[in-house]
Amino acid sequence: MPVSQLIAFDADDTLWANQPHFDHVEAQLFAILTRCGDPVVIGPHLYEVQRRNMQLFGYGAKSFMLSMIETAIQLTEGNVAGHEIQQIIDLGKRLLDYPIEPLPGVEQVLCTLKERGQPLMVLTKGDLFDQESKLARSGLGDFFDHVEIVSEKNEATYRRILAHYGVPISEFTMIGNSLKSDVLPVAQLGARAVHVPYHTNWIHEEVPAEQLEGVAFYEAASMTDVLSYLN
Repeated sequence: MPVSQLIAFDADDTLWANQPHFDHVEAQLFAILTRCGDPVVIGPHLYEVQRRNMQLFGYGAKSFMLSMIETAIQLTEGNVAGHEIQQIIDLGKRLLDYPIEPLPGVEQVLCTLKERGQPLMVLTKGDLFDQESKLARSGLGDFFDHVEIVSEKNEATYRRILAHYGVPISEFTMIGNSLKSDVLPVAQLGARAVHVPYHTNWIHEEVPAEQLEGVAFYEAASMTDVLSYLN
């Protein structure tokens, strides 16, 4: 049955914290590779490896772990020790099972919308197993009528999902922390986009200010502020 109206929420750093865990693991990698230089050298190299690997491995902890290992091999010119590789693997594993706690205001907003009978969706990108596990660990799963885990969030993805659920573009709202993934493609389609900023962002999700010129979206002061906008 077609859904007349649909509100979708991003997951990582919108419903729960994610980037701080990656930042912590990245700092541990810098400590392991301290002989290769300081973070201002290692960080950009790691990101460049990640950027290339996304085309093969997509997003998420497993892709990040492989990129960390590849970075260690490259920066040490193949002289990374076995126990150091094991340390990196262990760091990656931590990203797959850390406790998930909803961010402030999330449960209040979801509960209010659910009581109104509003159809809700989780729309996130990343590794299927990882994202399903995080949603289950969050305890938020029962709030959502639909879950979509995609490899990329762009105009084509949103068009496909809206067509699948029979949702007119004018009746779709996307809420998330990423200007690149949750706001720009949605606003460019003509749907409603709500930006809920998070205190830290992955460099890959940053958007130059000029790309936001003329883009219509709502900048929420907090997650609970979203309710004021939806009202």
